Amino acid sequence: MIVRKASVADIDTQLKMFDHARSVMRNSGNITQWTGGYPSREVVESDIASGNSYVCVDDAGEIVATFYFRQGDDPTYAYIENGQWLNDRPYGVVHRLASSGKVKGMGTYCLEWCFGQCSNLRVDTHRDNRIMQSVFTKNGFVECGIIYLTNGAPRLAFQKCMP
Repeated sequence: MIVRKASVADIDTQLKMFDHARSVMRNSGNITQWTGGYPSREVVESDIASGNSYVCVDDAGEIVATFYFRQGDDPTYAYIENGQWLNDRPYGVVHRLASSGKVKGMGTYCLEWCFGQCSNLRVDTHRDNRIMQSVFTKNGFVECGIIYLTNGAPRLAFQKCMP
């Protein structure tokens, strides 16, 4: 398995993974996250153009997961309520994590890869996304509070860091 930066040639595959993730969300009772076509082709194109979109490629050359990773402040993480971040050190963020569903454990694999790049990570997810919450806690992330997206939607915020 390798992780590489995504290219425009990967967009259709990434969009299929987001469709798969939406289906998994709906089937697990998470009916309000990633609605209205989010993440859209335009979002993925922007992620790729900024150099922050990644894909995981298996030994057969098939893309089996995708995610957004960037080191630096995320404006939606500036304010947190009902808790606090574990520290104020520079951090990395992971967003839009999805897999094809063909390889088990890809959420863990992607998060471990990101932690290998930056040992202070912040992530967030919808309160109804119990699957992702479980992936986060299983991988050592601590729930820190609630943040708000730019559209005002609340998200559970998590952080993992080296002591």
